[in-house]
Order: sequence, then structure tokens, then C-alpha cells
Amino acid sequence: MCGRFYIDEGTVKEIERVIRGINLRIQKMRTGDIYPSQPAGILTCHSRQKELLAPDLVTPNASAFELKEMYWGFPQYQKKVLLINARAETALERRTFCDSVRHRRCIIPAKHFYEWDSDKNKVTFFREARPVLFMAGFYNQFQEEERFIILTTQANVSASPVHNRMPVILEESDLEDWVYDDKFTEYAMHKTPPELWREQEYEQQSLFLT
Repeated sequence: MCGRFYIDEGTVKEIERVIRGINLRIQKMRTGDIYPSQPAGILTCHSRQKELLAPDLVTPNASAFELKEMYWGFPQYQKKVLLINARAETALERRTFCDSVRHRRCIIPAKHFYEWDSDKNKVTFFREARPVLFMAGFYNQFQEEERFIILTTQANVSASPVHNRMPVILEESDLEDWVYDDKFTEYAMHKTPPELWREQEYEQQSLFLT
């Protein structure tokens, strides 16, 4: 699963480089640790680029993406919890997710994400020599807010020593296909993620007797 991720100023600058002509919302993009229920900068299809059947409406240097602030997690009112992850293997089969996966896919950029091992040590996962890692997700509208979920898949060899799940990671060359190409969706969701680097954080613990 993925229960927290991190964005810094380097992440924001890299998004500006990768995404041509990104709109000015990036100047207000939230940085630091992102927890469930909090807002984050999310990449979605550009409102005009969506009309790919009318290419004359699209300027040559326009970005294929739009940056939006969305909140992390789909609310479940009866259970009073947030759904923050969805299994890529079954998301298209679940009523809660299927329409969003098919029609409202998005990209969650981050410098890294965290997981905790069986001894509750925090582990940081990131791409080697790359300031951004792009996680696949989808979103929906709840009342006045747009909210997103991160897709997860079976952990690869770089993540499995810590956890059996990990986010679906997109290559930079796959970003437009993920957002726009419906035929690419299932392929991306079942593709083995690239290997990640990890750093372990060991926290000293003390036992206080009374």
C-alpha cells in the first residue's frame, strides 16, 4: 500500500520541466509530507487537450496536463474511513472504482513514498537519480471536492522485503498514455513496476518502567 508520500521544491521544479507549459497553480503546490485526507498537486488531462478529436483547438506548445489540487482518499460515509489505495488487479471490477479508473485517471507526482517494515521502521522508496516518481491513480467528485486514490500492485523485488504492495509507478514516457489512452490502462495496471531504491530509518526506542 501507500500511506504517505513526500513532495519538495525539487519535485515541483521537475514537474515544470517535464510538463510543458504547466499552469500557474504549480506556484501554490503543497510541499512536505502528504497524509491521507490532505490536499496535493495532481496531474490530470488538460480540459482542452481532452478534445483530441478536434486538434485544431489545441495549441502546439500546450501542456497535455492540468495541475489540480485534490484531496487524498474517497470517503466511505457508513464506515467513517477513507479509501486511499485501490488494488490494480481488481479496481476495474469494483463498482466504487471502475468508472473513475476508466474515465478519470490521474498522476500523483512525488519525490518518494514511505512504507513501514514489520519492526515499524520507516522506509523511504525513490527512483535513483530522478527527482520525481510518478504514481498512477484516479479521482472522482465528492460534493464540492475532487478526491484521488493511488493504485497499488504486487510489490517487486525492491519493495517486497518491506511490504507486499507498492504503488503503480509510471515512466515519464507513459504519462500521456496513462491519462488519455484507454487501451493502455490495463497494461499499465498489470505491468511490473520499475525497481526502486530504499533508505531505512532506524528509530531508537526506550522502555520506561513505572
